Amino acid sequence: MAASSQMTLSLAAVRRPSPKFTIRAAGGSGQYLPGRPLRVAVIGGGPAGASAAETLAAGGVQTFLIERSPAGSKPCGGAIPLCMLDEFSIPPELVDRRVTRMKIISPSNRVVDFGSKTLKPHEYIAMLRREVLDSFLRNRAQSKGAEIITGLVTGLDIPSGAHHPYTVQYLTGGERGELKVDAVVGADGVNGRVAKEIRAGSYSFAIAFQERIRLPDEKMIHYQDLAEMYVGGDISPDFYGWVFPKCDHVAVGTGTVSAKANIKNLQAGIRERVKDKISGGRVIKVEAHPIPEHPRPRRVVGRVALVGDAAGYVTKCSGEGIYFAAKSGRICGEAIVRASEKGQKMICEEDLKREYLRRWDDEYVATFRVLDLLQRVFYGSNAGREALVEMCGSEYVQRMTFQSYLYKNLAAGDWREDVKMVWDVLGTLLKAKIVSREMGKLVI
Repeated sequence: MAASSQMTLSLAAVRRPSPKFTIRAAGGSGQYLPGRPLRVAVIGGGPAGASAAETLAAGGVQTFLIERSPAGSKPCGGAIPLCMLDEFSIPPELVDRRVTRMKIISPSNRVVDFGSKTLKPHEYIAMLRREVLDSFLRNRAQSKGAEIITGLVTGLDIPSGAHHPYTVQYLTGGERGELKVDAVVGADGVNGRVAKEIRAGSYSFAIAFQERIRLPDEKMIHYQDLAEMYVGGDISPDFYGWVFPKCDHVAVGTGTVSAKANIKNLQAGIRERVKDKISGGRVIKVEAHPIPEHPRPRRVVGRVALVGDAAGYVTKCSGEGIYFAAKSGRICGEAIVRASEKGQKMICEEDLKREYLRRWDDEYVATFRVLDLLQRVFYGSNAGREALVEMCGSEYVQRMTFQSYLYKNLAAGDWREDVKMVWDVLGTLLKAKIVSREMGKLVI
């Protein structure tokens, strides 16, 4: 959610890029389909599902995209990296705000400016409303040939044979419907039906709670190009709070894994910290939504693949999920198109594991593990949070953070700066007696 949290990537002990994934030549292991294309149902129309559907439809696969609530949206900071605008051809007019300044506020209200000196003139963090982005991506998938079905999926019948169809059961307009398909992409979120039907296993999740607040014009000017991130036990015992600017309002929220039952009190905590800045504002929407904390035990079962939140692709520390959702949907769609030879052949579980899971894990698993470790170190106590904010004051940390966040790659760092940074951070944490407690818990 907050780009500033990505600064922790620069602490990674590993400076090498992810292992290279080699695209194989076409080659699903199944038989050629008799006189029809491969049929795939994509369940869920957020960035993951819409990106998968677009890729599948453009690649010759007969694609059905089922979304229960096209007008809805999840509570989300809405920050996306600069590279996503180009990679996914997001029109600039969809961007509500271009954030070029961030402030990180510690438990003791120490403020660090993040980005004002390190962002290049053309760089910014794009802020979008999820309902706008999701609608655009779904419409583009439809323009490529995907059939959109507005409906609630109620069941998935698992076939008994390798070439038998899956039956997707759904409700639309009070009427029951069913759809027979060769494969399914589950993009229906943390509590989605698809993962339950294939027994993909459970995972821990956070709750994000957010209020959209319309501010008086003179207050909104303050947030014209500014986002704020707050840390402290009063806001979250294991995450952070945020104030992110939108088109005509700000999103004020927090999240937690360990104190979900206390989420409204934590939201009161972030409101208290920002009360002077949002006084006179009017709440126009209240949202809450679960966010996964780690990948599911199984993400491919048979001819069913999970992507986005359904698969558990949200980073620790930052809570970033939009880019990884869209990316996983695209990678999964590309895998199915390749394995089916552009919709001509049946696919199997091994095709999905080889072409989708291996590529995803090779590119991103190290990043997810490093951020998991660093969240435990920095978010577990106010002393750790103070150390986090102190570290954010370094221009070197800021520069490396924005390189990794905006472009999704690790820049070549200066080893002398790396050593100095790690030494300074360890010194602060050792004073707080954090490292000795946490090192035994963290396994990569």
